[in-house]
Amino acid sequence: MSDVAEQLRTECLRRLKESEERIAKCLGLMSEEQIWLRPNTHVVSVGNLVLHLCGNVGQWINATLGEMPDIRTREDEFSERGPVPRADLLARLGKVMDLAYRTIAELPLQGLTRSWKVQGFEETGTAILLHVVEHFSYHTGQITLHTKLMLDMDTGYYAAADLNAKG
Repeated sequence: MSDVAEQLRTECLRRLKESEERIAKCLGLMSEEQIWLRPNTHVVSVGNLVLHLCGNVGQWINATLGEMPDIRTREDEFSERGPVPRADLLARLGKVMDLAYRTIAELPLQGLTRSWKVQGFEETGTAILLHVVEHFSYHTGQITLHTKLMLDMDTGYYAAADLNAKG
């Protein structure tokens, strides 16, 4: 595999794992009630966002790039009112992500460059990886915002880093 393709794979895995850890941290900070709170009719709960990420990664990475059956029912991700217990949400996310990490790690170079059909779109493997990473990160940010708004706290993601360092 080319150096660029391997670097893409490594960075996608790193970013997805970082986001998964952040989601787990947020779920650990919230009560079951907070996980399923819908602030208004236009905002879904953190629990719904986790289910949505499981569906998205399951469809785009596991079913498409991993060539497994696509069993996603997208509407269910948003219609669930819970409470699905925190432990079950984390287990679902962990199971989907473990398979995704293996699928990404084992994806051959031609899997990155060929076209795939997913969710009504035709995308290259590279585009699928970029979509999933940005989509996962976007919803991780929403989960983080929910956490900060509900708990009035800093999540401490960067507590060990000097973010004022230059270069």
